Amino acid sequence: MNQSHSETAIIRIHCPDQRGIVARVTDFIHRNNGNVVALDQHTDRDDKRFFMRIEWELDGFALTREQIAPAFEFAIATPCKMTWRIDFSDEIPRMAIFVSKMSHCLYDLLSRYRSGEYKVEIPLVISNHTDLEEDVRKFGIDFIHIPVTAANKAEQEQKELDVLRERGVDFVVLARYMQVLSENFVNHYPERIINIHHSFLPAFAGAKPYHAAHARGVKLIGATSHYVTSDLDAGPIIDQGVSRISHHDSIDRLVQKGRDIEKIVLSRAVKAHIERKTLVYNNRTVIFN
Repeated sequence: MNQSHSETAIIRIHCPDQRGIVARVTDFIHRNNGNVVALDQHTDRDDKRFFMRIEWELDGFALTREQIAPAFEFAIATPCKMTWRIDFSDEIPRMAIFVSKMSHCLYDLLSRYRSGEYKVEIPLVISNHTDLEEDVRKFGIDFIHIPVTAANKAEQEQKELDVLRERGVDFVVLARYMQVLSENFVNHYPERIINIHHSFLPAFAGAKPYHAAHARGVKLIGATSHYVTSDLDAGPIIDQGVSRISHHDSIDRLVQKGRDIEKIVLSRAVKAHIERKTLVYNNRTVIFN
């Protein structure tokens, strides 16, 4: 029999490192009859910066949801000069997927969504091609075709932004979406667009990175998932993965292994974001346990 659990509040913090931060935060929760269920912290000694994620049960908590933020801000965040945000576990984020023609990452995300692995809603998939429309609709998810060319890019991106706003989308996942998003688009979703790419950049940039890697006899291939910024492929890294290869591996085998890594790395990055376990500071991420 499944045991029901109380919904939780989650606070993520970064601030100048100083004595007693953990004690002050946990005392705030304890004094208001809260039960901490998860706590992870990190101190960057070079930057003298403190990072923390804390989660506690709301059942029996003395403050209402609306009262928590102002009380925390007054008692702790302002005196400690914190940058922070609060989320609640029953607030289900709405995720849009952007895809072009390659299906492996899309299929993996949709299967994890259907199996219940992701606590998320997917109101739509947007694509600049129609190749995957039928497959997406089998999952009961709307598919919206918005073709993009150099001539109509600004106009089509505005259509995409309008649709995302109308559907109440919280964050976007680029599941091998082969278009570079403009700075204007990215600025609408700061730290809320997740991308995946092979890790050969910049050494093996271009249309056929696995062919180039094979020709050079590489011994490792990999993938990187990161938040998108206006600086192409240079956003804060969320997750990475690698796989060893040898001279026995053909180009087709490299492509297969590479796509497997891309699926796994993107999945881990999306899951970390959904579970509010990422924190960005100075173009780097802290990924909490």
